[in-house]
Amino acid sequence: MPRFVLLALLLPAVAAAAEPVRKVDFDRDVRPILVKHCHSCHGPDKQKGGLRLDVKADVLKGGDSGVALVAGKPAESLLLKLVSGGDPDRMMPPKGDRLTKEQLATLKAWIEQGAEWKGGDATDRRDWWSLKPLAKPAVPSAKGVTNPIDAFVRAKLAEKGLTPSAEADRRTLIRRVSYDLTGLPPTFEEVEAFAKNTAADAYEKLVDKLLASPRYGERWARHWLDVVHYGDTHGYDKDKPRPNAWPYRDYVIRAFNEDKPYSRFVQEQIAGDVLHPNTMDGVTALGFLAAGPWDFIGHAEVPESKIDGKIARHLDRDDMVATTMNTFASLTVQCAQCHNHKFDPISQKEYYQLQAVFAAIDRADKPYHADPKTAKRAAELTAKRDILNAKQAEYDAVLRKACGEKLIELDRRIAAANESNTRRAEFGYHSQIAPKSDAAKWVQIDLGASVQLAKVVLWPCHDDFNGIGAGFGFPVRFKVESSDDVEFKNGVKVLVEHAADVKNPGVAAQTIPVAAGTGRYLRVTATKLTPRQNDYNFALAEVEALDTAGRNLAAGAAVSALDSIEAPTRWRKANLTDGFAPGKGNGDLAALTAERQQVIAKFTDPATAAVAAERAAVEHELGAVPPTGRVYAGTVHTGSGAFKGAGPAGKPRPIHLLKRGDVKSPAEEVGPGAPGVFKEFDGKFDLSPNHAEGDRRAALAKWLTDAKNPLAWRSVVNRVWQYHFGRGIVATPNDFGRMGQLPTHPELLDYLAAEFRDGGQSLKKLHKLIVTSATYKQVSAGNAKNDAADAGNAYMWRANRRKLEAEAIRDSALLAAGKLDLKMYGPAFQDFVVQRPEHSPHYEYHLFDPNDPSAYRRSVYRFLARSKPQPFMTVLDCADPSMQVDQRIETLSPLQALALFNNGFMLAMAKHLATRVEKAGDLAAQVNAAFRFTLGREPSKAESEALTAHAKQHGLANACRVMLNLNEFVFVD
Repeated sequence: MPRFVLLALLLPAVAAAAEPVRKVDFDRDVRPILVKHCHSCHGPDKQKGGLRLDVKADVLKGGDSGVALVAGKPAESLLLKLVSGGDPDRMMPPKGDRLTKEQLATLKAWIEQGAEWKGGDATDRRDWWSLKPLAKPAVPSAKGVTNPIDAFVRAKLAEKGLTPSAEADRRTLIRRVSYDLTGLPPTFEEVEAFAKNTAADAYEKLVDKLLASPRYGERWARHWLDVVHYGDTHGYDKDKPRPNAWPYRDYVIRAFNEDKPYSRFVQEQIAGDVLHPNTMDGVTALGFLAAGPWDFIGHAEVPESKIDGKIARHLDRDDMVATTMNTFASLTVQCAQCHNHKFDPISQKEYYQLQAVFAAIDRADKPYHADPKTAKRAAELTAKRDILNAKQAEYDAVLRKACGEKLIELDRRIAAANESNTRRAEFGYHSQIAPKSDAAKWVQIDLGASVQLAKVVLWPCHDDFNGIGAGFGFPVRFKVESSDDVEFKNGVKVLVEHAADVKNPGVAAQTIPVAAGTGRYLRVTATKLTPRQNDYNFALAEVEALDTAGRNLAAGAAVSALDSIEAPTRWRKANLTDGFAPGKGNGDLAALTAERQQVIAKFTDPATAAVAAERAAVEHELGAVPPTGRVYAGTVHTGSGAFKGAGPAGKPRPIHLLKRGDVKSPAEEVGPGAPGVFKEFDGKFDLSPNHAEGDRRAALAKWLTDAKNPLAWRSVVNRVWQYHFGRGIVATPNDFGRMGQLPTHPELLDYLAAEFRDGGQSLKKLHKLIVTSATYKQVSAGNAKNDAADAGNAYMWRANRRKLEAEAIRDSALLAAGKLDLKMYGPAFQDFVVQRPEHSPHYEYHLFDPNDPSAYRRSVYRFLARSKPQPFMTVLDCADPSMQVDQRIETLSPLQALALFNNGFMLAMAKHLATRVEKAGDLAAQVNAAFRFTLGREPSKAESEALTAHAKQHGLANACRVMLNLNEFVFVD
């Protein structure tokens, strides 16, 4: 077929493709096409045919075959001709996927629209608004305007031909600012007092009072926890609880209430243990690095040497990198793990340099001390222990070389014995969970024949659930019986009975002498269960039944029980007679250790003995300095089982650039560093060759908070603006790159960022500036003319009408009912019942009693399970803790109305509200009192009459139920 005929057939096909409905943007629409299909042959590394398509000047110049691009003339542009098949002998790309009709249409439309190439040169990808230095712009002059925010907003409104709205009434303002700053509504009395207060500084004093309230930290911590995807469980397949996650949540609340300078707030969360040592906040803040999901199976059950283990740890570091850079810098660096970022100036190598920052870090419980002096002493002792351990390792290396294979084999066997004792310490029998301690549970062993016993030995369990540890599940009261009757109805002999409370024995074996009595079946009954969390259980690691010859007749015997949690290999009935229990192998371990001492005796000198003695002394002293608590955090983890940790003394793992992000295709090894996204400020870390692990994190923390880094300051003020107005100045708060939105008020954003950076970095000061502006105080009513020009209110000509978040609705219902518990800090409350807790827990919300006072605390203290979020809160658009939520969706649906009207929690609060107002007088007075508690104002005559009539017909609780479902209750204003 002649070429001109083929061209004539193909080019109309291009023209026939659907035209883009919006103006084509080079970085958003065109660059990805060129990067994917063209740059491998016509990019920075190769320029076949003399054609380069990553630099504007070279594109316009063209290659050997002619001009590649003629703005406004698609038919004369060689680029379009080649990719569309206009030259069949040179169809591009020569290999791989051809361009789709949509992609061809995009290129054609782009050329027709003038082929604008903004900031697209490979040499100038850093030329982007968010990456430019931060300078404080001059405030526009505006008559009668005193707040700089209003000056910038009014200037933009004038530019767009829009007019500002009037100020909202005082009742609206106090409700709006109260919810914004504390997450709770004002009381009726507070509304009335503010409405009547005509003092010029009344509103400013109200703002100061709200910012000083401890409720402020709880409110703004919830926003922050959304962004960092904080949760109280691991997520993934085995969504196990994190009993020590909450100290990080408490740290965030304290930090906001204390108005901690933002740079310190950032630094503590990345490297507080290094930059602010011996402080409680410097450790608990590291919960930031571990806030997201964690693959228990991929870490605790699969070793790092396996492919799945490598993938799990790669994804873990990716989460740390993405969370850090999205949160503090609004950069989507995670897009560069498989290739260079297609839109922003971030190379794949720079991404892996960020992974190298966290190369020694895992997620695990980390001890902390509240007292700085104690913390300092513990740090000194730990450092001393590390030095002694290093010396001991040197001596051991010399010994192994001198003693040969014999010592190596003994060390292997000792390590195996230790591993067995440690790894199997949690194995055993575990009863089902009981809500009360007096629910008797029994487990019994079939000895095979009626036998005379001399001793019964009970081995306690060890489990770290809820920090219990040694003695987990050992009964507070119990009895041991024997019988030839499998059902224990006849011939029952009581071998021992503890009717008084038994002290937790730890993991020490409990030996029970048997004076008389024979039987085929041996039964242990827990008559008083042991506390577990908010419930009770019974657990044993091993039961031995010894005859007069010392033989264990229970070894391998069949086991039955009243009930059992069957979660092998960790928990099952058969574990009770399998021979494994905490400390049970100590005899073998002692023999191996003694043998080792004999082997090395002739090589031991005073120096090695001195090191061993000093190590023992240091360990003893460390044991006398107990930590205040533990926080689930990013930390150097020594490890156990498959979860070994990075290496001795926190030596970072080697990090390689992965081809296509594949752990099976490692390329060059990279060191730590930050992206070189700024022209004026590089990302190189000045670290010594023998630097400590924490120096890497400290360098990144300093880079992020450097005054020359514009991203950190623009990012945080944009977040604060968003939570006050419902939309950020940049509508994509986690992405300030080319795929994000442009700022609607760039000068205002830079003014706020520079003022915040240079003015003390006080978030409370920033809040006050925003909420005292006329822009913030506007009514939310529409305006036909403005609506036609700016329906989305991007330029802030009115206030946005906003629905309350799920937490605010729940907390407000508790407050109206008089049930809100304002206790601060501490472990999370659970509004669910856990089933199958030791394997893959099931979080059952429908089994929880909504009248349980333990769940009356503010929602920020709610236990957040990732695998099964709370259905009521989810319907109300609560954040998913498995994801970074930089801005919550806001929906209105029939399901929300049904949940608010029928959910057990809301029904319970309606009843409590009705009880609260019973003493107010007659039914009308009770209705009016409930209305004041619910909406903070007096009802109108019509409202009062309608609700009173409803209460007469359906009861006061049902009338309260209606009030809790009014739009006025659910919306801010």
